Amino acid sequence: MRLSVIIPVKNEAGNIASLVAELETACAPLAPFEVIYIDDGSTDGTAEALAAARAGRPWLRVLAHDRTAGKAAGIRSGIAVARAPVCALMDGDGQNDPAFLAPLLEAIEAGGTRTGLAQGQRIGRKDGRLKSLQSRIANGVRVRILKDATRDTGCGYKLVRRDVYHTLPFFDGQHRFMPALVAREGFGVVHRDVVDRPRFTGTSKYGLFDRLWVGLLDLAGVWWLIRRKRVTPRVTDVTGA
Repeated sequence: MRLSVIIPVKNEAGNIASLVAELETACAPLAPFEVIYIDDGSTDGTAEALAAARAGRPWLRVLAHDRTAGKAAGIRSGIAVARAPVCALMDGDGQNDPAFLAPLLEAIEAGGTRTGLAQGQRIGRKDGRLKSLQSRIANGVRVRILKDATRDTGCGYKLVRRDVYHTLPFFDGQHRFMPALVAREGFGVVHRDVVDRPRFTGTSKYGLFDRLWVGLLDLAGVWWLIRRKRVTPRVTDVTGA
């Protein structure tokens, strides 16, 4: 299997059918592949929409959390059962266009096994002026402190090698700092522009202060992790066992 697509969702019933149909078309040239949805404690019709989407699609898998645990936990649950060496992380609201899966996969594969992450960077943002301004400020502060060379780490579109992901420290909000964390482990990060789209339906689950204050605390924590990192040796079994 070449690619596992990981999509955590909560209360996205109206967006399931359209996105699954787009994934079916976009992933066909990348076969064999799988798409793993993680239902993070939805209270609308998300479970029913996913059940309907699975009909005739053996590549579509669904996991369910018994309670809401957050996006980072959903990503971790999906990667834990993924079967491909590269996992694509996408939002379930339709803003991430599946047409960019192929160029992102090509970018990470071209870099070889020492390239751990292909990070999407949005152009044509559809979040509105306030959120876009906040995002620009937050990204500028993050780049100055973490020096991760990423213009838009908040973009949900990321392709990460499964084995590299398992070396990363886990915490709520981990996905927002993945370029810095991957680089911390000594792996390369490549960037590709992706065109942002409006949500298919519904509204964002995050508000201004959710991102701002929690993001500042997480930033301090990631800075500390990077400062405390020591050399990770490559291990060779000299006995040949």
